[in-house]
Amino acid sequence: MDGGENQGDWWRAGVLYQVYPRSFADSDGDGIGDLQGVIDHLDHLDSLGIDGIWLSPCHRSPQADFGYDVADYCDVDPEYGTLETLDTLIAEAGRRGIRILLDLVPNHTSEQHPWFRAALTGRDDPHRDRYVWADPGPEGGPPNNWVSTFGGSAWTLDPGSGQYYLHNFLPGQPDLNWWNEDVRTAFEDILRFWWDRGVAGFRIDVCNMLVKDAGLRDNPPATAEDPWVMRAFGQRWVYNGNRPETHQILARWRELADRYDPPRLLLGETNVEDLDQLVSYFGSGTDELHLGFNFPMLGAPFDASALRAVVEGTEARMPAGAWPVWTGSNHDVSRMATRWAGGDQSRIRLALLLVLTLRGTAVLYQGDEIGLTDGVLARGDLLDPVGIRFYPSYPGRDPERTPMPWHAGPGAGFTPPGVVPWLPLGAPAEVNVADQDGDPDSVLTLVRDLIALRRSTPDLALGASETLPTPDGAWAWRRGTGTLVALNLSDRSVEVGGVEGRVALGTDRARDGEPVAGALRLGPWEGAVVGSSPPGPGLATVTGSEGLGTGEER
Repeated sequence: MDGGENQGDWWRAGVLYQVYPRSFADSDGDGIGDLQGVIDHLDHLDSLGIDGIWLSPCHRSPQADFGYDVADYCDVDPEYGTLETLDTLIAEAGRRGIRILLDLVPNHTSEQHPWFRAALTGRDDPHRDRYVWADPGPEGGPPNNWVSTFGGSAWTLDPGSGQYYLHNFLPGQPDLNWWNEDVRTAFEDILRFWWDRGVAGFRIDVCNMLVKDAGLRDNPPATAEDPWVMRAFGQRWVYNGNRPETHQILARWRELADRYDPPRLLLGETNVEDLDQLVSYFGSGTDELHLGFNFPMLGAPFDASALRAVVEGTEARMPAGAWPVWTGSNHDVSRMATRWAGGDQSRIRLALLLVLTLRGTAVLYQGDEIGLTDGVLARGDLLDPVGIRFYPSYPGRDPERTPMPWHAGPGAGFTPPGVVPWLPLGAPAEVNVADQDGDPDSVLTLVRDLIALRRSTPDLALGASETLPTPDGAWAWRRGTGTLVALNLSDRSVEVGGVEGRVALGTDRARDGEPVAGALRLGPWEGAVVGSSPPGPGLATVTGSEGLGTGEER
């Protein structure tokens, strides 16, 4: 696996941090996080050692989908601040060596976007073709069988024109027509607007869905082999996403991004479950996305063999010059502290060690650095339209969006005491930044030290990766020439053989600096980074309740 040492791109060795502004910090006491709140907490992010912030949408929006329904791509919503506030954030972050990435939502706009409002005036309006319209089907209903990922038909009838418009999400989020050259030109202008303003790149929302089948053909029925989400909706998403023409758009954006000095970063929300499909969004390795989120990793259980299969399968398929990206949480999926770790501190620490030591760019979601779990919300607390629609079978995305706890007092430092936050504070009282700051055994200290070790160790920053033999339930890999990472994702102790050196950092911090001669013993749900010369051949052994036994080499 090529380490990519000669590429010189800041994000390869970097750690990105996702800020969901609405839930990060409320500076003006209205219960909603804002950009000034991010500015006020830049020193915390600087202390983590991150290289870039991915800022979830702060564009002007009616907030039907909390920013993912954009009414103006070149302005900031007043709830979050102004363009000048964003300029200040870019400048203040840059002063600390931190770059800002914005969220770009190119699949759809808000129904309040001027383009769509004009399109509703009649079939002859020049903006009409910027969206996907179709006449009713043969029986007078929707044009085809496509369903919205938010539930129901993906088509809504416009009574004024007698045509349906497409929305793969809410009816208030009409899909753009990417066959239209005016749409392509307009988004190139949007890219340049922000890049010229100092934005370092974009995370591109559902970038795999941009182009729709020109013939609007019905999707085929789901099969038993399809991902669960397709089975749940009863169809395979063949014609309303992952169309080959999408790659042409991404290639054009990469060409534009590479014209800047330094080049601007394209990070795709490549929400696909198939690894072959995922790596296709890297093109030849240097001509489409720089990074594409790995959803098979997010969907995998916290199991050594399952996670290893995703990582090795991804690496085996990556084209030369491409670079993986790893994360355990985001604003749309249950936090890794809940989904993988179930709130267990040992597993939380192990999950963070995993994400921050794999070969590739690491992305943390706000709160990961303190082991924040999903909020526990009552039915009446839910605001996410998806959660409201599918409750109780699915609570939506509100649990992973609860406000960031900065201290244990009233308002948790997110909002002033007495102010009702937009979502309830969902964190246990002991999980907050202030109480963990300066505690050598805290999750926060572990994350800071892991990022510092990653930054100071060339093997971990850019080194190649090679899987090593381990017993069942464990997983170990060598980074570069002299660093080993070993994880025990099981309830029994293990020994990883052929290890020489010292523990550079362990999830059990009492072991830091411990010499290792021949074998590294790990307790249940424990992990460690060992600095050493390349380990020699050897078998790993397992410790069960009855003592040591020979492990099975892989």
